[in-house]
Amino acid sequence: MELTPVLVLAMWASGLAAGAAVVGWWRIVGPGYLWLAAGLATGVGALVVATGGGPAAWVGTVAAAVAVVAARSPAVASVGLVASAVAFLLVAAGRSPLLAAVTGAVLTGAVTSEMLLGHWYLVDPRLPRWALKALTAAAGVGLLGDAAVVGSRVLAAGNAADPVFGWAHLALAVMTGLLIAAVWLSLDEPRYTGVMAATGLSYLAVLTCFGTVVVGRMVAYG
Repeated sequence: MELTPVLVLAMWASGLAAGAAVVGWWRIVGPGYLWLAAGLATGVGALVVATGGGPAAWVGTVAAAVAVVAARSPAVASVGLVASAVAFLLVAAGRSPLLAAVTGAVLTGAVTSEMLLGHWYLVDPRLPRWALKALTAAAGVGLLGDAAVVGSRVLAAGNAADPVFGWAHLALAVMTGLLIAAVWLSLDEPRYTGVMAATGLSYLAVLTCFGTVVVGRMVAYG
């Protein structure tokens, strides 16, 4: 596996599209959220195309763009976003083991989707918190899965990775886990400030989860 921008961007685009599809399927938000989330997936998809993602990247980007146009119809938009997520996952899987592509997409997509939905909650405080918690739980599952993929690869291959990168990955993974846990606990705070805190923490989690994914692949496959 070669760690390249197209791989990281394709995993992120797949996770973004999948997260937007799930939130759209829940029918808890209006078209504004789908415009935002599908628009972000389209933008990241355009970067995947620009960095050499190939035909599947074009399919994923067009499907996400269709979801933007169809945002007033959540069912249609969700179908387009699912197609987009699958297309971008194929791009990532062509450059990485499939399981590593899936866990990277789940982790980056769930954390970013939670951040976006948390921001939307600040616009509409009537949104249910269970949706934010579900995305936070998905981020936790993605983190554990990604750590398992990296760890099993290192053990199986007997990689003599640079210990600096190994410790960096461990630190980033632990920090991401702590931030995800803090987001979950913040959502237990019944006041409006609880979601404000969770959203702020999720911004930090977005940064650390990308570091975890990138450095983890350097350790496991570098």
